[in-house]
Amino acid sequence: MVSILIGLAIGFGLPIQTSINSRLKDAFGSPFWSSLISFAIGTVGLAGVVLVQGERLIPTLATISSLPWWLWLGGIFGVIYLTSNILLFPQLGAVQTVIFPVLGQILMGLLIDNGGWFDTARNPLTTMRVIGALLVIAGVLITVALPGYFARRKDVGVPVTKPNPALWLWRGWGIIAGMLSASQTAVNGHLGVVLGSAQQSAFISFAIGTVALFVIVLILHPHITFNETRNEHRWWMWIGGLIGACFVLGNAYLAPTIGTGLAVVIVLLGLMAGSLAIDQFGWLGAKRNPVTALQLIGLLVMILGVACIRLL
Repeated sequence: MVSILIGLAIGFGLPIQTSINSRLKDAFGSPFWSSLISFAIGTVGLAGVVLVQGERLIPTLATISSLPWWLWLGGIFGVIYLTSNILLFPQLGAVQTVIFPVLGQILMGLLIDNGGWFDTARNPLTTMRVIGALLVIAGVLITVALPGYFARRKDVGVPVTKPNPALWLWRGWGIIAGMLSASQTAVNGHLGVVLGSAQQSAFISFAIGTVALFVIVLILHPHITFNETRNEHRWWMWIGGLIGACFVLGNAYLAPTIGTGLAVVIVLLGLMAGSLAIDQFGWLGAKRNPVTALQLIGLLVMILGVACIRLL
């Protein structure tokens, strides 16, 4: 039960982090700079946690050389996922940018559990787990896609556009990005088990991600500007990285505890609940968009899917 609550909490915080980082992006005029600053703050926060626990920040060279090379890819996977969402949004729109990565996350989570990939404990794929995963996907579609679909059906005189085959390349990349996100959860979870510390694993993942983002920023947007007048800046726009750090730390704990597949869907349920709460109450300066009955039904379908995976 504690693991489920942790998963729901870190998932709930993810859209809050997105809203906070959007304000940071407005201040610096670049999504890459806002991501770098967020990662850097999260890295510092995790470093403090590790040091307070009396642990080493970096494993010894002997430990590093004795471990598989893929154990150090969690931070890279996270950066690819984050950057992919930035690139997918203008190509696919908000709805598809959510749906296709979610499909990849659930698919990869079940494959990792079934095959014991990344040295995780095997959790064979049963009929009920497949049904649960399909219910979660259906819940996402109901919550995210159907409201917009019915709204468009009400519009009259809207020109019909021809489908663009190239969009399937972006959709395919969205699925791959989601699969990398689930892989990050598994990799960081196993790294935490090997090192005996989920905190150290999360710090290493964040630190590697920060370095990778720094390289990206140097290549794509090397000049930084801070716009003091664009929006009213709040103190909370600097804490997105700490929320992200809790997300990575929570996943590093959850993956070896309840399995990657279940961790992914529980966090996803929390994410959807957090997104609906932001829309309903207009938190952090977001525009209020009242939750509909259809969206609540979608959330209930997701809960039923989680129950099928977890309990049956």
